[in-house]
This record gives sequence, C-alpha cells and structure tokens, in this order.
Amino acid sequence: ASKITTGMLSFARHGGDRKEPTDLNALIHSLLVLVEKDLQMHRVRCEVNIDGQPYANLNATQIQQVLLNLIVNARQAMTAGGNLTISVKANPETGFAEIAVRDTGNGIPADKLRHIFDRFYTTKIADQHGQGGTGLGLALAREVIESHRGRIRVESTIGKGTTFTLKLPLASPPSLLMAKPA
Repeated sequence: ASKITTGMLSFARHGGDRKEPTDLNALIHSLLVLVEKDLQMHRVRCEVNIDGQPYANLNATQIQQVLLNLIVNARQAMTAGGNLTISVKANPETGFAEIAVRDTGNGIPADKLRHIFDRFYTTKIADQHGQGGTGLGLALAREVIESHRGRIRVESTIGKGTTFTLKLPLASPPSLLMAKPA
C-alpha cells in the first residue's frame, strides 16, 4: 500500500518515469493480496485467468494503482456482491500485453460512458458521510496508461457489467535481456 501511495505521489510530481520489464502475473497476484479481504467482505468472488507469463515494460507501482482503482470501482458497482474476473494475456501479433478487469455490476449508461475518463466527471453519488467519487481515478488511469504507450478501453452493458481492458507494450523477461549471445 505504501508503494502504491508513493507511486501516485511520484507520478503527480512527474517523478515516476522509471519503467522496467515486469511480470504481469506477479503484479496481479501481489495486488490481489491488498484487496482480497475487501472483496470477500462485500461478497465479490474474484477469478484470475492467466495465459502464459507476459512481461511489460512499466512502472509497476503506477500500474498497480490503476488496477487498484479499477478493482475498487468494480466492487462498488456490485452493490449486492458479484463476480470480478481479471484476465492477463500476451498478444504477440499486436505487441501488447492485455489485462482485463470485468465485473458483473450495474453497468454504465452509454451517455455517461463517453465521459468517464474526463477529469472531475463522476457517476458516484455522495453517501451519508459525504463520500463519493472525485472524478479523478479514471482520468489519472488513462494518463498513466498513455504515459506507458498503452491504451485503456471500456465496454459496458447496463445490468450485466463493465470490462476495462489495459493494453501495455510487451517486454522480454529480465533474464533474457541480460543473457549474452553465445
């Protein structure tokens, strides 16, 4: 949690530009340790589907922050519990690794969907404690992904759920980068 917070502050100050080949499977599993209890408490079942062992050149803390935001948003969209599916795969044809975060929540109406990456736009209504969305999470997520030369896409169906897909440039595992030619 400390690394993620520090990473966000660093990104906000434009100091988090260091990127390195990162095992996406390990990144996902370390993040799930942070959210596991919260998901269980809200009756959200989490399934992880991993195809291969893709690496991407990235700032792991920044990408974890993006994924944490997507997971929390997904959990909040499933007010009566539901299913969260995180999929990771490499797509060598496109040169991108793909991480999909899919929920079985309320879905986002089409008229709101086109604005969700706008700064200060939120669909969350403040609760009795004044807690609601700031409209910065998805705007920051898009900035982080684009700073990684990646893309973020969203698909949503009312009553069925939402899927966010992150596409990040593939990288070679560190052991292959250090290997010397024979």
